[in-house]
Amino acid sequence: MTNAKADRPTVPDVVDRAAFETQLQALRIREKAHTRQGDAIAAERRRLPMVAIDGATPLVGEDGPTTLLDAFEGRSMLIAYYFMWYPGKPAPKQCEGCTYFTTQVRELSHLHSRDVTYATFCQGPYAESARYRDFMGWDMPWYSAQDSLDTLLVGRRIGMMHIVCYLRRETEVFETYWTTMRGVETMDNTYRLLDLTVYGRQEEFEDSPQGWPQEWGEDKHPMRIDGRPISQWPRLKAGRSDRLA
Repeated sequence: MTNAKADRPTVPDVVDRAAFETQLQALRIREKAHTRQGDAIAAERRRLPMVAIDGATPLVGEDGPTTLLDAFEGRSMLIAYYFMWYPGKPAPKQCEGCTYFTTQVRELSHLHSRDVTYATFCQGPYAESARYRDFMGWDMPWYSAQDSLDTLLVGRRIGMMHIVCYLRRETEVFETYWTTMRGVETMDNTYRLLDLTVYGRQEEFEDSPQGWPQEWGEDKHPMRIDGRPISQWPRLKAGRSDRLA
């Protein structure tokens, strides 16, 4: 590895096109194997058993009290993202991770075409969390699951981001899959694109060569700048109010 200037990040070695393509093709073999392994895991996921869930479990939506069954919007499958919430806290103090991932969920028509509904199940009260949704400009279905978390997340940690998948058969509802922690990166495209770049995510956990920038760590939060989730700043610049009270 070479470093042209001490004040610049280290850069890869410069080689000719043939040498570059040779090493890239060697990596491509591993990438293809990784893709096939992902396909095999998805196939196994489709063969998991499922567990019954009470479809009458209450939620609160735009029109008031509703149920888990209603959240399917008539479709047979539902993907619910459980958004962490800090009741009574201002917008800058809300979960930067949930904000980061939810910001990247935009076009839902392709899910709908496959008989799948996507919805956010906030772990806090509806009124203030819906104001946060409006401030951020999100338009996915939004519900408060605050009073039903013990039922919906039984055995799982409340106050953590989760994705939970459901299946509906008439009025019967079943849970088919769930994930948390880095499993929710399936919603993300920013990290996936950064992973393609020479410096990656620039975070301390990554295995990068010596001299690669990895400043997005303890001193520089990967999802916050100047005390706020990063994606709040463009909303404020556009003149939106972040008042949740």
